[in-house]
Amino acid sequence: MHTLIMGATGGIGTATARAFAARGDRLTLSGRDAGRLSALAAELGAESTAADLGYESHVRALLEGVGELETLVYAAGAALPGPLQEADPAAVRAVWNANYFGALWVLKHGLGRLNPGGRVYLLGARPELVTARGFSQYAASKAALARAAEVARLEARGVGLTLVLPPAVDTGLWTQVGRVPRGAVSPEVVAAAIVTDRDGPPQPELRVEG
Repeated sequence: MHTLIMGATGGIGTATARAFAARGDRLTLSGRDAGRLSALAAELGAESTAADLGYESHVRALLEGVGELETLVYAAGAALPGPLQEADPAAVRAVWNANYFGALWVLKHGLGRLNPGGRVYLLGARPELVTARGFSQYAASKAALARAAEVARLEARGVGLTLVLPPAVDTGLWTQVGRVPRGAVSPEVVAAAIVTDRDGPPQPELRVEG
């Protein structure tokens, strides 16, 4: 089974890559950090291509090069929290590129490359966990992703599209905030839930529990 992990150098992406490798999948990995990406690919015996998911041309070229797929996991993400009154255009674009536009380009150019019975996993966010001061762009971009996924699910034929909704996860994203929330789960918990779900029938949402 050929699996593509987008955002493979992040905490959840790396854990998910290792989980799919452990079950014997052929892997293609993508991320922006070329050094970490190459090291992870060497560890797992995977192919890799660095790409900036904010650029449609990068995503299109990546997907044209990987061939047919059975599973696609979009694990890229960014938070960069801050008050609305201090919103920085570059930070806002970075959050939306990682959380929404990258996924949009992946759906546009990737759905048609999945074999019948293929699956797409998008990392979403539970609204009740991200409706907080400073998280306006993170919350809005994840809400937009959820709505786009609903429509893509109507348009896709023979492909299962699942929005993954974990609790707080102990990843480097929280360094932007200052501390990891109490009770946060490990990235490996999210990865295990995705791999287990892949063996069952497709479902619109996968709520990961701690």
